[in-house]
Amino acid sequence: MTKNRLPILGVLVILLASALVGCQNRQPSAESEPIPTRLTMGYIPHIQFSPLYVAIEKGYFREAGFEVELEYGNEADAIALVGAGEQTFAIASGEQVILARAQGLPVTYVAAWYGDYPVGVVSMTGEDILTPSDLEEKDVGIPGLYGASYIGLIALLNEAGLKEADVTLKSIGYNQVEALVTDQIKAGVIYLANEPVVLRDQGYDVDVIRVADYLQLVANGLVTNEMTINDDPEKVAAFVEALLKGIEDAQADPDEAYEISKKYVENLADADETLQKEILAESIKLWQTDTFGYSDPVGWSNMQDVLLGMGLINSAVDLGEVFTNEFLP
Repeated sequence: MTKNRLPILGVLVILLASALVGCQNRQPSAESEPIPTRLTMGYIPHIQFSPLYVAIEKGYFREAGFEVELEYGNEADAIALVGAGEQTFAIASGEQVILARAQGLPVTYVAAWYGDYPVGVVSMTGEDILTPSDLEEKDVGIPGLYGASYIGLIALLNEAGLKEADVTLKSIGYNQVEALVTDQIKAGVIYLANEPVVLRDQGYDVDVIRVADYLQLVANGLVTNEMTINDDPEKVAAFVEALLKGIEDAQADPDEAYEISKKYVENLADADETLQKEILAESIKLWQTDTFGYSDPVGWSNMQDVLLGMGLINSAVDLGEVFTNEFLP
């Protein structure tokens, strides 16, 4: 398989957006209407995004001065739009921010959502794949050579002193469960809150290797651009606070978060409630942290080292520009 750089929209978009930014980033007065604000995240509508649904439904974003419209799509594309000033906020994983910075996009991670990196490797019990070193010479399924799954796998291989060539990677999209139960692969790179829960629900005993047990990396959080930070820091702080309230409430009352999510996740009301609530419970474990929103410098340093080792960036970027904790309540 050919190693591809993670895709990011061209920096040229920056030149097209300067006129728009000045209008978009004005802080409203207390009497003004909420600012229409698009917030992009990856994947599809899903119970794992319940804190956002809670923050919208309970009015936290509106109280902060924003009318949030959720959008689901490619993280890298969203980061490029934020860097160009065509969008103010996005939810993205740490590697996307460093990759964007390496291409000159002025984006900054302003609040962490996840305390633990949510990626791992799952295998059927009995395969004896219990540590990263056990992956050697195994068929490993992965959605593709991009994103947090790919970063997490390489981080695990690094910890075991293995190279990508020491395993047989198979691009299987998001069909890890089917590929495992039909023995197409011996291990699958997964999100901890999803596929292991589904497999156990189907009656399979599985073993999971968590990236977070071996290396601290930066997972999903809130990203904005330098212009908004410089021109409207109050806007950033208000948005961060609203997001963190949603995360805190979802953790404190998962049942309420689940009910709210039914309005935003198609067919959730008809889904297996026990399974979906277990996915939410596992997600909450990943969000937990001593300080809501805090971004640990160690995770950023580790993430940059992984990207450098993979050749996805050619030189180190200034991590002081990549993230900040100054907007936490």
